[in-house]
Amino acid sequence: MKKLKRKELESCLQQVDGFEDPKLLLEQYPTRPHIAACMLYTIHNTFDDIENKMVADLGCGCGVLSIGSAMLGAGLCIGFDIDADALEVFNRNAEEFEVANIDMVQCDVCSLPEEMPKMFDTVIMNPPFGTKHNKGDFIPPREFWCSFTKLP
Repeated sequence: MKKLKRKELESCLQQVDGFEDPKLLLEQYPTRPHIAACMLYTIHNTFDDIENKMVADLGCGCGVLSIGSAMLGAGLCIGFDIDADALEVFNRNAEEFEVANIDMVQCDVCSLPEEMPKMFDTVIMNPPFGTKHNKGDFIPPREFWCSFTKLP
């Protein structure tokens, strides 16, 4: 596999289609190609946490982070999102990029089983920031995040 430069990755990610009709309450907004490329390139080159790794993309939306991970050589990247419309765009994007090391699951990431984090080497996400859910009830328990992020 050819080693991509950050600018090459960013250029490729500019071709990823975004949300057709973003849902305000799900706080759907695109992860910009520059941000996605910088984030993934750092994870890949500084921490060696993408190539040949099992990667989970929580709240994957249209798949820009998943596709970028796949392009950087992830063993398998699985995107999780609650929105079927976003996953439909993700699927089209994955087909367009002809990446085989990618899959997607429609689910609420807050409802994933406790043993799920053990399946992945790396977890990526561009999370919602809670501006539309002022009660904060969409935030999973600390134990959930700790299990994914290996926090103490």
